[in-house]
Amino acid sequence: SGRFFLCAIFARLFLKKMIQLPLLEHSIKTRGEGEQTEVWDSIRKAWIKLTPEEHVRQLLLQHFVEIKGYPASLIAVERSVQYGETRLRFDIAVFHRDNFQPWLLAECKAPDVPIDETVLQQLLQYHNKLPNCSFWLITNGHQSFCADARDKANILWMDRLPAY
Repeated sequence: SGRFFLCAIFARLFLKKMIQLPLLEHSIKTRGEGEQTEVWDSIRKAWIKLTPEEHVRQLLLQHFVEIKGYPASLIAVERSVQYGETRLRFDIAVFHRDNFQPWLLAECKAPDVPIDETVLQQLLQYHNKLPNCSFWLITNGHQSFCADARDKANILWMDRLPAY
């Protein structure tokens, strides 16, 4: 479709617009050792097995709440979002305060997973299913990219996360 072709053009451009997220400045609460290590998820209010992807997710959540001031009560982690007949699962969703629709959706990858066109295509498939979501974020902790998708005909890659 025309929209997918247009998004493919942005796929080539997005690698030039990486944002800096100082995720390693945040601390997370852990317990246990080795493969039994768990991390406290303050959004889900539960201990979660600490995998490389979960580590990135928890650092990003800390950044959202502590630095960006995103309201913790409007953040969901590893939840499904329904759009028509389609159910999509996201790593992190930040919802609009007034209509509780997704405002920012984040996809987290393990640090050793490169953010490339394959990962972007996954995100763009979600974008086509949730056209009213304003912002999209992809991160592996080292590389982070955020898109402003409020104007569907002119998706812009941002140099920082949006203010809530």
